[in-house]
Amino acid sequence: MKNVNYTPEMTAKIVELYLHGDSVNDIASAIDKSVRSVRSKLVREGVYVAQPKAKARKVVEPTKKELLNHLETIAPFEVTGFMGATKEAINELISHFENQ
Repeated sequence: MKNVNYTPEMTAKIVELYLHGDSVNDIASAIDKSVRSVRSKLVREGVYVAQPKAKARKVVEPTKKELLNHLETIAPFEVTGFMGATKEAINELISHFENQ
């Protein structure tokens, strides 16, 4: 005979708890199952709704080329040799010339 992980009664109970608003973590703790197991069962039952993932905020920074173009407008020297410089170094030069 096959070992049953979830009885029909247990399945009905976790579906009811989930639809009532209980978290998957709380349900898993209450029935002594893993969160992954409970989530999988809820998916198979067609009731689980995945939580939207928080989008990582990308910091918008100027590119190295944009920094060099800006530096070129304020520096009293040619900047073509600075392509190998870090953005941090270029920003320091820009700060130096803007704060004079």
